[in-house]
Amino acid sequence: MPISETALLRFLSSVHPYDSLEPALLKELAPKFRQIDATAGNPVYALNQELDGLYLVHTGEVEVTDENGIPVSILGPRNSFGERGLTRGGRAVTSARTTTETILLLLPKADFHTLMASQPKVAKFFDRRRPGSRDTTSLATTRVETIMARDPITCSSGLTCQGAAQLMRDRRISSICVTDGDRLQGILTTRDLTAKILAAGKPISTPVSTVMTPDPLTLAPSAIGSDVLHMMMEHGIGHIPVVEAGRLAGIVTQTDLTRFQAVSSGEMVSSIARAGSAEEMAKVTAEIPRLLVQLVAGGNRHEVVTRLITDIADTATRRLLALAEEQLGAPPVPYLWLACGSQGRREQTGVSDQDNCLILSGDLKPEDNAYFEQLAAFVCDGLNTCGYVYCPGDMMASNPRWRQPLSVWRDYFRDWIAKPSPEAQMLASVMFDLRPIGGETALFADLHQKTLKAASANSIFTAHMTANSLKHTPPLGLLRGLATIRSGEHRNTLDMKHNGVVPVADLGRIYALQGQLAEVNTRARLEAAEAAGVLSHSGARDLLDAYDLIAQTRLEHQAAQIRSGQTPDNYLGPSDLSDFERSHLRDAFVVVKTMQSAAGHGKGMLS
Repeated sequence: MPISETALLRFLSSVHPYDSLEPALLKELAPKFRQIDATAGNPVYALNQELDGLYLVHTGEVEVTDENGIPVSILGPRNSFGERGLTRGGRAVTSARTTTETILLLLPKADFHTLMASQPKVAKFFDRRRPGSRDTTSLATTRVETIMARDPITCSSGLTCQGAAQLMRDRRISSICVTDGDRLQGILTTRDLTAKILAAGKPISTPVSTVMTPDPLTLAPSAIGSDVLHMMMEHGIGHIPVVEAGRLAGIVTQTDLTRFQAVSSGEMVSSIARAGSAEEMAKVTAEIPRLLVQLVAGGNRHEVVTRLITDIADTATRRLLALAEEQLGAPPVPYLWLACGSQGRREQTGVSDQDNCLILSGDLKPEDNAYFEQLAAFVCDGLNTCGYVYCPGDMMASNPRWRQPLSVWRDYFRDWIAKPSPEAQMLASVMFDLRPIGGETALFADLHQKTLKAASANSIFTAHMTANSLKHTPPLGLLRGLATIRSGEHRNTLDMKHNGVVPVADLGRIYALQGQLAEVNTRARLEAAEAAGVLSHSGARDLLDAYDLIAQTRLEHQAAQIRSGQTPDNYLGPSDLSDFERSHLRDAFVVVKTMQSAAGHGKGMLS
C-alpha cells in the first residue's frame, strides 16, 4: 500500500537531516522519493552495481554484506545507505538484501545530488570526508618543510672561525651548517664562537671543525612544527637542521616559530626537561587532561592531539633516564629504551599505561645486570608517579624478560616468527610497535629491518598474525547498526578502544608487515601501505576516513568527560551521540569490517 503524503512527510520530518529542512522544501522533496516494497530475501543492490540513488529504510530490515558475503551491518528504520557512502565511483563495494518484509524509500541519484548541492546541512551530514583543521597555521598542523629556511648557508669544515663569523655577519644569520657536499657534518652558532673561541681565548684561525657541534639533532621535512619547538625546549638549542635522505634540505631557528601557537604543550615539555624528580614531572603531566580538552576544542585532528600528548611521555621518559644515570652513574654498556603500545605508535590519549622495554649491548657482563635492573625500576616507577600506570600485563623494562641483550631480542623475534603460537602472536603484535625513546638507537635499526624482512617472508606467520588481528571487531549489530557491551560496568556502551581504534591499528600493523614498512604510527602505516601498493588508493582513502572519524569520536568523548569532571575512558554510550554521529560512526565501522574481511580472505586490500 502506498504511503500517504501526510505519513511520508511525518516520517521524513523525524529523520535527520531532513528534519532540518524548511517545511516547504520538505514538502517539495517528499514526492521525489520512490517507494519500494520488498519481501524477505529480496536483493536491493549487488556488489559493483551502479547505484540508483540513496535508500532510506521506512519499515523492515536490510542486511549489508561485504565482497566475501560476510554481514557487516543490519539496518533498520530511519537508516540510510547506498549513494551516501560505501561506494567507489558510484558503484557499491557491498551488497544489500532485505531480511524481512521491508519498505524502502529511494531518492534518485540526480535528486540526491541536487539536494546536496543546495542544502549545506544535508551535505554536511552525508559527506564522510575528513574535516579540515580549524587552525591551519598552528605549529601542530604545519609541516617543517613549510617553516624551514631553504638553501641554508653552509661552509666546509676547514674554514676558519673568523671566516665563518664574517659569513654569518654578512648574511645576518646566527648559525651556519658545516657540510661535505650536500651531507651535513655539523653546525656552528654564534654562541659557539662566543663560548669556545672568544671566552676561551683561542685564535680566530681555529678551524670550524674543532668548534662546531658534530652530528647535530635534525628533523625531517615531514615533521611538524611542534616537533621543532619540543626538541628546542628539551635540549636547549635554537637551531635545527632539516635533513632528507641524508641530505641537508633546510634549517629552522627560534625566529621561524610562532611560539604561542603551541605554547601549552611546549611549556609542558620544557618544564619536564628541567624537572629534578618524578614528583616535579607529575605536577606537569597532571595537566595533560586539560591540554587534551584545549587541543580538541581547538579543532586539532586526532593524530595531532595524540602526537603532542605522546611527546610529553617521551620527554618524561628521557628525563627519567637522565636522572637515573645521575643517581646510578654512567651505564656500563650502551642501552636503548623503547616504547611500544600507544606510546610506541604515538597515539596516546587521556588514558594511557606504560609499555616499554630495554635492549642492551652485546658487551653486557653478568655483573652489569644489577645496574639496568635499578635503571628500569627507577624509570618505570617514575612513569607510574607521572600517571603512566604500570602495565597490567607487565610489558615493562622492569620485567627481566623485556630487559635483554640484543642477541636475546633477535632470538625472541626469530622464535615468534618461526613458531607463531597464540602467545607469540600477541607478543609480536605488541613488539612490532616498538619505537626508540632514549639511548643508542643503532641497537634497534638492524633488528627492526631484519625482523620485518623475515616476518613478511614467512607466509604462515603473516597468516597467523592476520587471523590474530581480526579478533578485535567493530561493534556492528542490530541496534541502529551498533552493538553495545551487554553486561558489566560498561553495559550499553561502545568500547572505542578495543572495538574502535584497535581494529584499525591491527590492520595497519599487518599492512606494515606485508610491505616491510618501517612506520609505526597507524595513520602513517596506512599512508605508507597505499604508497607501497599494499593497499589500493580507494581502500586506503576509505580506511583513513573511517579511522579518522573513530579516533576523533573517541577523543571528543574523553574531552567531554574531562570537561564534566569525570575520569576519561574509552566507553561511549550511543545515546550520547546524535543521529548524525551514530550514522557516520556506523558507516566507519562498516568500512573497517569490510577491510578486515578482505584481509582475512588474503586480499589485503580493496581493489
